[in-house]
Parts: sequence; structure tokens; C-alpha cells
Amino acid sequence: MEYRTVWMSDLHLGTRGSDAAGVLDFLKHNEFETLYLVGDIIDIWRLRHERYWPQSHNDVIQKFLRKARKGTAIVIIPGNHDEFCLNFLGVYGNIVVKEQHVHTTADGTRLLVLHGHEFDSVTVHARWMAHLRDAGYTLLLRLNRPLNLVRRLFGFGYWSLSAYVKQSVKKVVSSISRFEDAVAHYAELHHVDGIVCGHIHTPAVRQIRGVQYYNTGDWVESSTALVEHFDGRLELVYWREVTAGNAMVVDTTPSDLADKSGLLTAAH
Repeated sequence: MEYRTVWMSDLHLGTRGSDAAGVLDFLKHNEFETLYLVGDIIDIWRLRHERYWPQSHNDVIQKFLRKARKGTAIVIIPGNHDEFCLNFLGVYGNIVVKEQHVHTTADGTRLLVLHGHEFDSVTVHARWMAHLRDAGYTLLLRLNRPLNLVRRLFGFGYWSLSAYVKQSVKKVVSSISRFEDAVAHYAELHHVDGIVCGHIHTPAVRQIRGVQYYNTGDWVESSTALVEHFDGRLELVYWREVTAGNAMVVDTTPSDLADKSGLLTAAH
């Protein structure tokens, strides 16, 4: 497929849970004029504790650079796991590193693009707790692998334990809701039509107080990307579903801005 713009976030390269193969497959089968990498592309937090960098993760970086050499404009928005990129803000050929950016779609919609960790009170005010939360999340991801191995033996598709926990635990759901409200309020203050972010690994499209809220999801649990067609229409693509033959593409035009994040679990 060819798109005007693609947004991807939370690849977490350098961790065992990263779906680097899925990222490479997505990049191989899709072309686009502009690519936004919306934070947490490389997980420096995890690399400090465990040196894990297989060839497939290196291939993803090389694929990004190859896209840039061939003319794709790449905008890197650092997240909390790769905040070292903030030391390199600037323009490097077809690659730009900046804290946030306002993207204008083909139909004139103005979207503020940022990672979103700025609105996570734990990440901002209690780094030790953020690291503890990250360790718990990593444990859930590790449990995903043997669980899904057993599921495949019985003919079942992929199912994310960590995503299920997030959707089921009341406090987590409440935290996500507060995050979305804070992000939407920030968009209102900047007088834009909508906001694109990542961080919470929960792909979603909803309208909050008149603000179009898009969360790109991640490439650990959901393997999702937000895409813009040449007419300005936006869609949330669940790439793992596409490659499995289920072709789950959620239309996210302004007339249909209900939250579709639950569809990922429902599909299984």
C-alpha cells in the first residue's frame, strides 16, 4: 500500500518483546511520503539491564535509514525510553529529531504529534516507580511467549496477556482515561484539531471534548500503525491481523471516532 503519512511508536527495539519482524514486514509492504516515529523506538531502559540486540533489530534501523535515503521524510519524536535522542534535536538530511510537531493532513486537519509520556505522572514525578512498573510489564510480556506457544499448539491465534490485564484492571483503565483526558486538554491549549501519541500501548481512536485523539498503539502487543491516505483519511492498521488474513483496518475518519481499542482482544 501507498500512504501519504504513517505514524509508528513504541517499537522497543532492544527488548525480547519487540515485534521487529512485524515492523520489517510492514515497512516492506508499505510506502509513504512521511514517517513519524513517535517515541520509544529503542528501549535504552532495558538495554542498560540486558544487552539484547539481534540482527532483526539492526535490520529495522537499517530499513529506516534506507527509506530516508530514498526520499521518505522521517520525523523522530523521542519518548521516555529513548529520551537520549533529545540531545540530538535538529535536521539530518531527510531525518528530523524534535520534541513535538504539528502535522497538517491532506484535508487541512491539524494534528499535534508527541509521544505522550509528558502526561504520565508516574514517569514525570516518580522515575523509580516507572522503572518498577516497566519491570512488571516486562514480566507479563515474557509470560506471553509460553502462553501463546500453547495456544498455537491448540490452533488458537495470538492473545496478549498484558493487553488483557490493562483492559481488565480497573485502576489501569482509570489511568489510561486520565492520560487521554490530559492529552486532549493539551491539544485544546495548542488550538489543534487532534493529537497523535503513543506511550500507553493502547491503540485507540476517540473524540474527547471535540478533540480527535489517536493513539498509535505499539509493536510489542498490538503491532499497529496509524496511516493517512492521500485524501486525508486516517486509519488504524492492525498489522498482525492483516498478516494473519483477518485484515483488521479500523476506519478513523472524523465521522467514526469511537474507541476501537477493544477490537484487538475481541478478534481472538
